[in-house]
Amino acid sequence: MLPELPVSEALPRLTAALRTASNAILVAPPGAGKTTLAPLALLDEPWAAGGRILVLEPRRLAARAAARRMAELRGEALGQVVGLSTRIDRAVSAATRVEVITEGLLVRRLQSDPALEGVVAVLFDEAHERHLDTDLALALCLDLQRALRPELRLLAMSATLDVAGFAQLLREGDAPAPVIESAGRMFPVEIRHRNRDLAAPRDLPEAMAGAIRDALREHPGDLLAFLPGWGEIARTAERLAGLDAEVIALHGELPPAEQDRAFAPSPRRKVVLSTSIAETSLTVPGVRIVVDGGFRRIPRLDPASGLSKLVTARIGRAAADQRAGRAGRTAPGVAIRLWTEALQRGLPQADRPEILEAELSGLALDCAAWGAEPAALAFLDPPPEGTLAAARELLRNLDALDDAGRITATGRRMARLGTHPRLARMMDAANDVGERAMAADLAALLEERDPIRPMGRDREAPAEITLRLDLLAGGDAAGADRPTLGRIRRAAGLHRRRLRVAAGQDAEGDPGLLLAAGFPDRIAARRGSMDGAFRLASGQGARLPATDPLGKQALLVVADLALQGTEARIRMAAPISREVLEQRFPERLHEEETTGFDTRTNAVSARRRLRFGPLVLEETILPITDPAAAAQALAEAVAERELRDLPWNDTTRRLLGRLRWAHRAEPEGWPDVSPEALRRTVGDWLAPHLHGRTRLTELRDLDLHAVLSGLVPWAQRRRLDADLPDRVSLPAGRSAAIDYSGETPTLEARAQHLFGMAGLPPLMGGRVPLQVSLLSPAGRPIAITADLAGFWRGSWAEVRKELRGRYPKHPWPEDPASAAPPPPRA
Repeated sequence: MLPELPVSEALPRLTAALRTASNAILVAPPGAGKTTLAPLALLDEPWAAGGRILVLEPRRLAARAAARRMAELRGEALGQVVGLSTRIDRAVSAATRVEVITEGLLVRRLQSDPALEGVVAVLFDEAHERHLDTDLALALCLDLQRALRPELRLLAMSATLDVAGFAQLLREGDAPAPVIESAGRMFPVEIRHRNRDLAAPRDLPEAMAGAIRDALREHPGDLLAFLPGWGEIARTAERLAGLDAEVIALHGELPPAEQDRAFAPSPRRKVVLSTSIAETSLTVPGVRIVVDGGFRRIPRLDPASGLSKLVTARIGRAAADQRAGRAGRTAPGVAIRLWTEALQRGLPQADRPEILEAELSGLALDCAAWGAEPAALAFLDPPPEGTLAAARELLRNLDALDDAGRITATGRRMARLGTHPRLARMMDAANDVGERAMAADLAALLEERDPIRPMGRDREAPAEITLRLDLLAGGDAAGADRPTLGRIRRAAGLHRRRLRVAAGQDAEGDPGLLLAAGFPDRIAARRGSMDGAFRLASGQGARLPATDPLGKQALLVVADLALQGTEARIRMAAPISREVLEQRFPERLHEEETTGFDTRTNAVSARRRLRFGPLVLEETILPITDPAAAAQALAEAVAERELRDLPWNDTTRRLLGRLRWAHRAEPEGWPDVSPEALRRTVGDWLAPHLHGRTRLTELRDLDLHAVLSGLVPWAQRRRLDADLPDRVSLPAGRSAAIDYSGETPTLEARAQHLFGMAGLPPLMGGRVPLQVSLLSPAGRPIAITADLAGFWRGSWAEVRKELRGRYPKHPWPEDPASAAPPPPRA
């Protein structure tokens, strides 16, 4: 018999909904009991007979607490009907019908068992948190349900869910998924805000400790405080020394026995200092006071390592409401927020989904292993295409995808490892148990921050990564960040178990070799003879202090970078030899002979290059033996430099303008000579005229007018001269050039030289406009017109008055169209 909890009244509606629908949504407030009662209520449904229900929890601690509580409700030991599977713990048996599993493991299980044989339902607890693995697991389950398992039940559960969005995501046909809401029984919670906002998250421990002392004096009951991470928890606990209460830390890095202290009865008042792990799923009994620091750790791409790492960020209003609700479980309570009401009004409603912020190579690899493009899967928020494109390019560089985007055998092995693809590729490259141990240690090291502190404001820690590996192996830890070192050792233990490496196994092998497998774009070659100056395979420049021992190495593999403008500072790296690259990655080595343009000399050169991926390991200058290739390379350089190195003059520019107007009037009959088209087609019109030239300076004597004239046949050139002439004949044997470069072709001439012209000649039968700019005897513009005859009849009278006064020695006839122009000067 299940206990009566606030969610109990909604369970009959939930079971009824899932008898007729495959998917449903359960919304219930924090602590209502949905995590533990919903799976047990579904266990005896006819559609669940003999099958297993998977309950997805976003955190290990929540998974363990939920599984243990369900087992207690059934009066059984964990591992019987109720089981548990996390990266660390596994307690399941043939009798297990409800299995609580963490989100990453569900994705791995779907990859190894795409049909989820024997599973009748998957329950996504706290689905509102929108972790990347949760979104992916739900998308894969929906795909499985659509294609192979229509009878599979899917249930999303949360207190603050985007109900409309999830109802559409889980719809069947055109019908949204049914939504079952439980009002629950919450006691009132008073919300209090701080008068001033914190200047920075680093001030949080001091402010939190003061708020806790004040709250314990003013309010009854136990206290739950929310802090971003274990570091803030430790510093807050230090400031609470001497407090008349039991101060208990609660975060995911603690051993299970330490975590259980937060939920156990205590004869003294309890102060539980927790990360967001206690925000959902878990209920700490006795809490009537919540003090919320307003921050949490969220994953974001770290450009320095190329991996996602945790950063400190503000929570949204939904998370703040979740946290406050923890104070009203058993009696009226109070929630104290360490930020102002003004800041509260400016907070987003919900945290931004991880799929929109994180690096997505892991998701792209999992989708490839599943055999579906991300666009074909049902995501509440589709992954950004730009981020996906970058992820696929990385996977190709890691040999996980082929050129067609299909997963390779290497990629399948990487997907089974369940870690970031860079680290998975590094682990997959290990050949023996010693190298696997080293790969595990390196993966843990790169997931965390550097355990070696800087040696001073102006003295950076040495970049050699083996110094960190020595610390992990138990070396002298003087000057090391010991808490960070402890976390790295625990993570290394997890990776070793995943690779089936004994805990006491020594790490052996070449760290540079393993890093090269996971970071091929970070292999760096020293630039010339400059100590500490390197060029990465990605093309980026990177530097070490000239005094760093690695600064003289010919080749490095860079594991961690600090970005500084166009260059980067190398923080962790390992040396590697060319021989090692050739022995272990022969498929990445290739030799090529190329003829190309060298921007340093502004000339074409032929070279033989030995490459490792995009990185040039060796280069030899060769004599140019292919004039056509040299001409093509020079032409492409001219295009890259926007054609500015060609010998342009007024006549050539007018020809180009005439051809542009011809193309505008008859697009099908004349070549496109726009700047973009000329740059795009330099191989056709320019390269054939560059044979024998290799330098930009050799373009000065090029007859560019003849080259551009060659774009049209001879007969068409005669038509061009007739329809769009370069110059127009004026009376008295004069002529004037037409400027075709502007918005309208323009003839420019002194007004007197136009006497005797009744009108302007038509261009291309009148399809191309022509205007004339009339100048004074001093060459200054006095009028612009496209209708010369109309101008003579109309506006000329006013212009004539002004010109007669300014230039009295010149004749200014009343009818210029029939007047004789002044004779040309002798």
